[in-house]
Amino acid sequence: MIASLSLILLCQLVGEVAVRALAVPVPGPVVGLVLLLLLLLARDRFPALARGPLGDDGVESASRGMLANLSLLFIPAGVGVVQKLDLLAEHGIAVLVILAVSVIVTLLATVATFVAASSLLSSEEERP
Repeated sequence: MIASLSLILLCQLVGEVAVRALAVPVPGPVVGLVLLLLLLLARDRFPALARGPLGDDGVESASRGMLANLSLLFIPAGVGVVQKLDLLAEHGIAVLVILAVSVIVTLLATVATFVAASSLLSSEEERP
């Protein structure tokens, strides 16, 4: 499990270094996640890569363990909010408006994505 967690963190580190070196406006962990995805896809395509942390579902089990404890990562964010209650009280209405608008935009984007994917899938099924 330590090797699998190290691989996950290494992918994140490589993503962060690549983003900073290339000045790309994308978060480093997102690039690291794409790199990890590419590694997992390559592992499935080339059996020779299925060794070490990439073999025997090591990365998957480490990821499941992290996801099971994901709620612990919200504790520091909650403490930060409590420490800044004065700012929240001062700008509370603006924060609520921004949250409401972002939820609406997210829902609209989700619906648009679903409709686009659904129309693509239905047009593929109609082809002979």
